[in-house]
Amino acid sequence: MSTADPPHSLAHAAIAEQVSRLKVVPQRQYGIWIGTAIALVLAGFIIRAFAVNPAFDWGTVIGYIFHPPILRGLGTTLLLTVLIMAVAIVIGAVIAIMRVSPSPILRAFAGVYVWFFRGVPALIQLIFWFNLSILVREVSLTVPGLGTLFSIRTNDLMTPFLSAVVALSLCEAGYMAEIIRAGIKSVPSGQAEAASALGMPYRLILKRITLPQAMRFVVPPTGNEAINLLKMTSLVTFIAVDDLFYSAQSIYARTFETIPLLIVVAVWYLAVVSIMSVGQHFLERHFGRSDKSEESLLADILAKLMPISRRQSHV
Repeated sequence: MSTADPPHSLAHAAIAEQVSRLKVVPQRQYGIWIGTAIALVLAGFIIRAFAVNPAFDWGTVIGYIFHPPILRGLGTTLLLTVLIMAVAIVIGAVIAIMRVSPSPILRAFAGVYVWFFRGVPALIQLIFWFNLSILVREVSLTVPGLGTLFSIRTNDLMTPFLSAVVALSLCEAGYMAEIIRAGIKSVPSGQAEAASALGMPYRLILKRITLPQAMRFVVPPTGNEAINLLKMTSLVTFIAVDDLFYSAQSIYARTFETIPLLIVVAVWYLAVVSIMSVGQHFLERHFGRSDKSEESLLADILAKLMPISRRQSHV
């Protein structure tokens, strides 16, 4: 370095030389090391308990995994989950749209629905619908001048399976309504206002603008609700619906092999939840593909609407 170099260059060179001599020592994460050691020790104890404790009776567990009554109960559980979730999504979507409706009466009705069905425990609702015949002896349709078209006893209509579908669907719809409402509220209101200014009715605004964008925010919690619903269907055991848990109970009530049968139930629940989690992941990826800025999305919507407006103006 020559003597003609400015002073600040000499200072920078000296600082760089001092920095190059520094020895970088990684920070010791003692907390992480201790936590890891404790987790490994606990995992070892758990694995050892599962491996050596004869009460788990793994041979019996393997023998019952594909037992016909267990598979029938699994099929009933899956059918209940699909039916209840489908009905809950439809009812929940209607209630959510009512909650964001301009009508105060619709908003009040939807608010009371969500308050009631989320506030009363699912088991109480399940037992109530199962015992509906105490309140209503029969269901009939009577038309003036034609008489009674049909009449059926409530006990014959509200079977345990139908009671489970009705009770859990109405209960789950309260949660789905809030999920869908939150998704609708997540869409910026400026887009709906712009479409409304162009003359688009409220129904089309929901169908073409609000709901498609809300799906990105609705799908993840809906997947979680579906998983929770799968596990909540075990409550139908209390009204003698032959689901997975009820089938296992029927077996260990005779054989007293309680722990192995409970492990079988847990294994099947874990397997189904794992498959549902994978499906939820791909759904989230599908609805997250169109992650655009609000400005470009609004421009696309207006570009599609403007030709319609121009054609109407020429007519």
